[in-house]
Amino acid sequence: MLGALAQAGGAVDDCAEAAPWALSDDELLASLDATHRMAQRLATVQLGLVRELDARGLAVAQGASSTAVWLRERLRLSGRSARQLVQLAATVDAAPSAVCDAMIAGAITVEQGRVLAETIAALPVEAGPEVADKATQLLIAWADRFDPTILSRLGDRVLTHVAPDLADQAELAALERAAEQAEARRHVTLSEQQDGQVRLSGSLDTETASLLREAIDPLCAPAGAHDDRSPGQRRADALGEICRLALRTGHLPDSGGDRPQVVVTVSLDALVNGVRAGALETGARLTPGAVRRLACDAAVLPAVLGGNSQVLDVGRQRRLFTGPLRRALVLRDGGCAFPGCDRPSRWCDGHHVQHWADGGATALGNAVLLCGHHHRLIHQGDWRVRIGSDGLPDFLPPRWLDPLRTPRRNLYHRRC
Repeated sequence: MLGALAQAGGAVDDCAEAAPWALSDDELLASLDATHRMAQRLATVQLGLVRELDARGLAVAQGASSTAVWLRERLRLSGRSARQLVQLAATVDAAPSAVCDAMIAGAITVEQGRVLAETIAALPVEAGPEVADKATQLLIAWADRFDPTILSRLGDRVLTHVAPDLADQAELAALERAAEQAEARRHVTLSEQQDGQVRLSGSLDTETASLLREAIDPLCAPAGAHDDRSPGQRRADALGEICRLALRTGHLPDSGGDRPQVVVTVSLDALVNGVRAGALETGARLTPGAVRRLACDAAVLPAVLGGNSQVLDVGRQRRLFTGPLRRALVLRDGGCAFPGCDRPSRWCDGHHVQHWADGGATALGNAVLLCGHHHRLIHQGDWRVRIGSDGLPDFLPPRWLDPLRTPRRNLYHRRC
C-alpha cells in the first residue's frame, strides 16, 4: 500500500505543477470532477485504515486514552474532527459491501456513504437481508442524482419502494420513537450575556416547531427593497412581534394584557433628554432609544426619581393609543404606514410623531401605525415622519437615499 500511495503522491505532484489557467473550459470541469472523485476514494481508504487501527487497539497500546485522542495528536485534527473520523469509520465498516465498493470506486461520496450506511442500519429487523439488498441498490442509484441531505430524506421512505407492506409500520414506529425523544428533550433557555444580549436556545418537538414556523414565517419576509436585515435578524424581529401580539390579546394569565407591561426606572429628565439608560425590573439595562420606543405605545409604569434617586412617584398605568383612538388610527392607516410595508394593523404599534416625552400629544394628529421593524427604523433617526396637511402620514427618506428627501406614502393599505 505504501508503494501505491507513493505513486499517487507523485501523480498529485504532477497535478499541482500543471497550470489551471491553461486548461480549456471542458478540461477544467473534467479536472475538478476527477480531483473530487479521487479525494473521496482516498478518504474511503483512510477510513479503512482508521477502522483497522481502532480494531487493533493500537492507539491505546501506545498510551492514548482513545483512538480519537491519538488521531487528534498524530494528524493534528480538532477533537471533534477526530471523534467524527472514528465514528464514520465504524459506520462505513458496518455498511453492506456494495456501499463500500461504491465509495472505493468514487461512485458516491464519503458523506453519501455515511447516509446510506445509517439508513440501511436503521431498517427494521423484520425486513430481512433481501429487502436490505434492494434498499441498498436503490439508494446507490439515487446517490447519483441527489446530495446527502435529500438522500437522507429519501432514505426515510425507502421501504415504500422496496417493501410497501412494511413501510407504514416502520414509519409509525420511527415517528413514535422520535416524538418520545423530542418531548423528553424539549427545553428553552434564556441566558443573559455580558454584551447586552440575551441568548435564546433550546429544542422543540416537531409539532411545536411547526406552530412556531407558521407564526414566524409570514413576518420574515423583507420589509421593502431596502431591508438589509439577515434572515436570522428577521426571525428575531418576528418573534418579538409575536410576543407583542400575544400580550396585546389580553388572554395571557397573570400579567397578560393588551400591551406589554413594562416598568422602566429612569429619571424624568433623562427620559425627556434621552441621555441616560433605563433599568427594567429584572435589572437589565436599556439604552435611551429603547426606553423611548417602549414608552411610545406600551403600557408603561413610569417610576419617577428625584435627584438623589429616591422614588418620588410611581404613576398610574398609561394606556396609549388604545380604544377609540387606536380604532381611528387603524381606520386611517390600515396597517404599517411606512412606504411599501404590508404588515397589518394587528402587528403594529402606535408611534408618537412628536414623542410624548417631548410634549407630544396622544392624538390622531400626532400618531402613526408602525410595525416593529419600521418603529425601530424611525427611532434610529435617518427617516422622518410627519402628518401632512390632509391628515395622512408622510415619510421623508434620509439624504443618502434621496438628496431631495421627497415625501413618500404607503399606498398598499389603500389599494382598494
